Amino acid sequence: MIDQFKKSALVIVVAALGGCSFMPNYERPTTAVPPAWPDSVQLKATTGLVLTDWQHYFTDPRLQKLIATALENNRDLRIATARIAEARGQYGIQLADRFPNVNLAASRNASRIPGDLTSTGNIVTTQRYDVDVNVVSYELDFWGRVSSLNLFAKASYLATDEAQRAFRLSLIANVADTYLSILEMRERAQLAEETVKTRDESRELILRRRDAGLTSDTDYLQAEGAYQGAVGALADLQQQQSAAENLLNLLVGQSMTEIKDLPAGLSLAEQGINSDLFAGLPADVLLRRPDVLAAEQQLIAANANIGAARAAFLPRISLTGSAGTASSHLTGLFDSGSGAWNFLPVISMPLFDAGRTSANLDIAQARKVIAVAEYERTIQQAFREVADLLSARDKLAVQLAAIHANAEAQNRLLRLVEARYEAGIVNHLEVLDAEREAFITAQREIQVQRLKLSAETQLYKALAGEGNDSSDKATQQMVSK
Repeated sequence: MIDQFKKSALVIVVAALGGCSFMPNYERPTTAVPPAWPDSVQLKATTGLVLTDWQHYFTDPRLQKLIATALENNRDLRIATARIAEARGQYGIQLADRFPNVNLAASRNASRIPGDLTSTGNIVTTQRYDVDVNVVSYELDFWGRVSSLNLFAKASYLATDEAQRAFRLSLIANVADTYLSILEMRERAQLAEETVKTRDESRELILRRRDAGLTSDTDYLQAEGAYQGAVGALADLQQQQSAAENLLNLLVGQSMTEIKDLPAGLSLAEQGINSDLFAGLPADVLLRRPDVLAAEQQLIAANANIGAARAAFLPRISLTGSAGTASSHLTGLFDSGSGAWNFLPVISMPLFDAGRTSANLDIAQARKVIAVAEYERTIQQAFREVADLLSARDKLAVQLAAIHANAEAQNRLLRLVEARYEAGIVNHLEVLDAEREAFITAQREIQVQRLKLSAETQLYKALAGEGNDSSDKATQQMVSK
């Protein structure tokens, strides 16, 4: 009996190994982007794409602490991580269908039949004891339906994993960018506070000179207007700083005031964020991005789903069997000759389903077309994002140098006009104009400095930050199977 069961199991294995697949061969679509970056992008002539972790890219100790806290506490990141566990579980369930489900079962079946229901007129009492090893409805994957569904589940899981990595990179970049915005508003507010103080002193001085008959009401009203304008600008900057701090608290997952051992931070000028990376060719850069990798995994899943939809047109073979011992007495279960087995193969063939199977194939093929288009669109959007950020980084560096030179010129002009006013050569309106231009230029310099740092921060995300080739290797392994 046992030998016969072994032979049956061998037949199952051989049939499963001899199966074929109706899944189309997967080919990665060509990147629908130019072969090189635009001429406006000036790249450093280094050896290749340099990838680093965020601790080395962002050197501000306060920012490092905030990013680490966000990676630990952010609720959206927790949801994304839980979705990975969910997708991994779905993949595990689907993977289990490739193997037989083997159960050990022990049972007792007793019955009593009344005499008037028997041919002899006697009461019949029976009982049976069974101990079996069962194989329950195992489908032979002769046409590759189960393996296609397994590949679909695995690709969906990997796509979720890449989506989580994309969110992680976005969270790091958003925390850094929001932190830089707070520094910008803080430094601009400090400049505005100094301006308010200076203009208040100027207003008081002109008021005394007016009372002494040395200047007119016009000069005083001009000074009063300049002072009130500076107060309003300070209030606006403080409001923007408060909004940025609230956003940072949301990203980090708790208030900054609640974070223990939060170190002191650096100024904007001391941040030291350096994105002088050689971006390489577009294909080399873009195929590392987790959003592109996630789109490709979705394409692989759609390709696998076609194989499962095609296999649905063909017969499905499932096997149910058991082997064990049976006896009418519990003590005789393992006696000689008590062996029992059961083997039940079932083959089913779809004959009429009102076009449901054909419609499912049409859906699978349409979804692959959609997945190809979404993959190409993702690469095109990634190309534009990286090219824009590289260009912005370079142009903002030129703009920052020009504004810095302009700020120094405006400060020299202000000192000159103030000296001429003290000498009575020019009126106070010219002093106010010089102060306003110096203030606006100083504010703009801080703003452009932050914009340049923000472009370099977003480049960390756009260039896939911490390089991870594991997903690409997993793709190749899946395609080769």
